[in-house]
Amino acid sequence: MKLKFTVLLLTAIFAIVSCKKTMTLLPEEYELLDGPIEGLSIDEQIQFLKGDEFFNDDIFTVERGLGPIFNANVCASCHAGDGKGHPFVGFTRFGQPDIFGNQFLTFGGPQLQNKAIPGYLPEQLPAGATFTKLIAPAVTGLGFLDAVSDADLIALSDPNDTDGDGISGKLHWKNIPDYVQLRPNSITQNGMYITRFGKKGAAYDLLQQTAEAYNQDIGITSLFEPIDTYSSLKFSPEVDAQTVHDVVFYLKTLKAPLRRDENDVGVLAGEQIFTQINCASCHISTLQTGYSPIEVLSFKTFFPYTDLLLHDMGTELDDGYTEGKALTSEWKTPALWGLGLSENSQGGSYFLLHDGRATSIEEAILLHGGEAEQSRNSYQQLSETEKQQLIKFLESL
Repeated sequence: MKLKFTVLLLTAIFAIVSCKKTMTLLPEEYELLDGPIEGLSIDEQIQFLKGDEFFNDDIFTVERGLGPIFNANVCASCHAGDGKGHPFVGFTRFGQPDIFGNQFLTFGGPQLQNKAIPGYLPEQLPAGATFTKLIAPAVTGLGFLDAVSDADLIALSDPNDTDGDGISGKLHWKNIPDYVQLRPNSITQNGMYITRFGKKGAAYDLLQQTAEAYNQDIGITSLFEPIDTYSSLKFSPEVDAQTVHDVVFYLKTLKAPLRRDENDVGVLAGEQIFTQINCASCHISTLQTGYSPIEVLSFKTFFPYTDLLLHDMGTELDDGYTEGKALTSEWKTPALWGLGLSENSQGGSYFLLHDGRATSIEEAILLHGGEAEQSRNSYQQLSETEKQQLIKFLESL
């Protein structure tokens, strides 16, 4: 009996040890971009999980309304792990060379659908259309950015560079769709509102961003965007309004990226250099949310490293195409949080800036011009050690 017990005990121990050796270790929370904000109620957690499923696992087919022309058949194909996209799944926008609107909307603009279901042909760029190639942004922490008040953004803006520091961040004022849900205490100017999402900050909120993505990326109509991208006819919704709202809730309640190695000596030195060479004038470290209907987002301090404003980035980043009222050389300051995790969602290599042309953080810095030219020049004057410290800091975000 004792022998039998000993054999069983040794077998159990061997099984446990074997499992430990073969078990794949789960990544730490700070190594992941996805996951909910802490503090959601049970009902909010349920809605988050629904939105998560629709965003990451809901694959559209011809039978469910895919296309007939499209770029992707599921949201996550462009936002792997909720991170930045890869140029392989990038997209092209075309038809607006100035601030006077897109003249190619009747030719398939503003987005080129480069795939088609059987029996149809993908779109081709129309002759004479200006265009730009873009990659998808990371989608984590968006609820915090959405909840920054208009008044705070107005306070940050300095369109005429009244303080003489060479930085003239601008608000993007635009007419907005009727279906968007105005933020509390929204401010209007000549019937226009401040928009903040997208590479040029041309979308007002995450509902507009999501509804347009269903429509332009997947070819799916909704109550909010009912016009079919192929025929330009109004279709019945191919995705229901609740699904869209669940995806919006998911995007709003994705956690903010977590810092790594923030007390490392090199990281701390790099943070000082970041401020010293004036990167922090546009990539502002700290913002505050205002009131949000989602309680855990209300009146919170967070650290995105953006001012959500438009800046002139010079000739090298002037792609001859724009959206809304932004100039062709103007881009919204991208949030830097999560930068060090970008490689994970991009196949192991960096693809940075709006089109993924920069394959390293240093290359992205050296392509900064316009209002950022002085910061770029200051970076070039740093010692190699200082450059490594700055990049180490950026990779900790």
